[in-house]
Amino acid sequence: MSTAKFSAVRLRTDKVRGCFSATTVITMAFKLCECAEKRWLRLHCPERLAEVIKGVKFVNGIEKKWIAA
Repeated sequence: MSTAKFSAVRLRTDKVRGCFSATTVITMAFKLCECAEKRWLRLHCPERLAEVIKGVKFVNGIEKKWIAA
């Protein structure tokens, strides 16, 4: 998973370091993840998830085949 998805959470938690208890930091991080989750793209074809994890590239939902020269 890309760390860019959690950059908003990391930024906010770094800014408030030392200001809250462990419980409130966990709660705040959870709420920030919920807000960030609204901007994530939904996976429309979960059965192809294994291919995505392996690094197969897709263009407009079609697998892009690389031809070695």
